[in-house]
Amino acid sequence: MRVSIDKINQLLNSKKTITITTHTNPDGDAIGSSFALYHYLLKLNHNVKVITPNKHPDFLDWVPGIDNLEIFDDNPEKCNKILDTSDLVFTLDFNDLKRASKLGLAINQFKGITIMIDHHQNPVGYSDIEISEPNITSTSEMIYMFIKMSGKIDKIDKNIATCIYLGMMTDTGSFQYRGVNSTTHDIISSLLTHGVDNNKIYNNVYNSNEISKLKLLSVALKNLELIIDKKTALMHICQNDLIKNNYRKGDSEGIVNYGLTLRGIQFSVIFIEDENEKNKFKISFRSKEDFPCNEFASNFFDGGGHLNAAGGIFTGNLNSAIEYFKKSLNEF
Repeated sequence: MRVSIDKINQLLNSKKTITITTHTNPDGDAIGSSFALYHYLLKLNHNVKVITPNKHPDFLDWVPGIDNLEIFDDNPEKCNKILDTSDLVFTLDFNDLKRASKLGLAINQFKGITIMIDHHQNPVGYSDIEISEPNITSTSEMIYMFIKMSGKIDKIDKNIATCIYLGMMTDTGSFQYRGVNSTTHDIISSLLTHGVDNNKIYNNVYNSNEISKLKLLSVALKNLELIIDKKTALMHICQNDLIKNNYRKGDSEGIVNYGLTLRGIQFSVIFIEDENEKNKFKISFRSKEDFPCNEFASNFFDGGGHLNAAGGIFTGNLNSAIEYFKKSLNEF
């Protein structure tokens, strides 16, 4: 990390035009790390823009600076012009350009310097400068370490601290995952000294749901199936369920975790059909202890992630998806 940070800081010694990007369907860590870096680079007097591939969930609309966000799907021509005029592009919270969809294709054509900061395993090596730390629980924590190791921790203010806290909170399951350690809590303690309102952040993310989310939770729990001998909980939500219950982006986040609240269950999975495309499923995997979600997702569902949290995809009807999942679980 030290060598890469030194290289980045050499580039930042003179004023630059910089674009910050993240993955499709940006979550709390994607948005938190992006806007933490955004506010930091502004304080260093750089010209900075944040572009996401598509819209974030509404429960992140409060994040400081998000009013300045550009969304590639909404205006690809404008976003391409921003990229074309940039000196540097930071890609945060993903390590494969496929994870950024059409924006990833645009980044692949970028002629300037690309910098990756990410905490997922097995980066594909697309960037000019790479900081990859799979043992760190969130990219937002990596942004904190980047600022600290750059000798500019005095630049952290309430906005930066709030964004970092958001990413760390959401990517650790509110600090419950196994990767959380004393360093995590030391950083959180430091962030709180900058006036971070941790209660407000938690409520904004987890206690500001629309009725549509609870209705979809009801659908998922109604469809719950337990595979007792494999200590597994399986749920699904179909496209018709999304339409019927007025699905909004972010409504399905966290539902997969309910399976892990059951005694004796160590692996929880939810299949969610695409709202616009039949027979295309996004899959979320969560586990306890040592069950490797990331390996399972990678081996069978063209996915990946972390030991206890991963994602994947499946093309086919629901019955085929569930049948293939059960077969894969037996093989694994």
